[in-house]
Amino acid sequence: MARGLIVVGVDGSGESRQALRWAVDEAVLRQAQVLVVHAWWALPELKGTPGSAADSQANPGREAERFIHEFVEQTLGPDAPKVEINALPAQGITAAEALLDAAGQADLLVVGSRGLGGFKRLLLGSVSQQCVQHATCPVVVVRSA
Repeated sequence: MARGLIVVGVDGSGESRQALRWAVDEAVLRQAQVLVVHAWWALPELKGTPGSAADSQANPGREAERFIHEFVEQTLGPDAPKVEINALPAQGITAAEALLDAAGQADLLVVGSRGLGGFKRLLLGSVSQQCVQHATCPVVVVRSA
């Protein structure tokens, strides 16, 4: 039996934390693996360790992968469900493009209702909207608690 794939987008927002938790819980039910995607256009807006600003400019992919792993650990905690989780940092494309590309062969795409964008009153952010409109698999939009 082939293992399923659930793709989830993270950007550091509370909504993306909720989306990650939802995706992992669903992966447990489906016995699927999770692909965590973080994308940035120029330099990633990451909260790293002291001295990591130079590293993010020298190797933003490595810094983004570190961000994803730390974000997953902080979000799921020490008692995280036993699910295979892989990281996909994507540089030079929009978040929607990265998520739609990654979800091309996925069973499910999970996104937060909004991310770190500046329009706080929107019910649905632009990335979520694009994913809902263009994904070739089912999309779950998770709102923050």
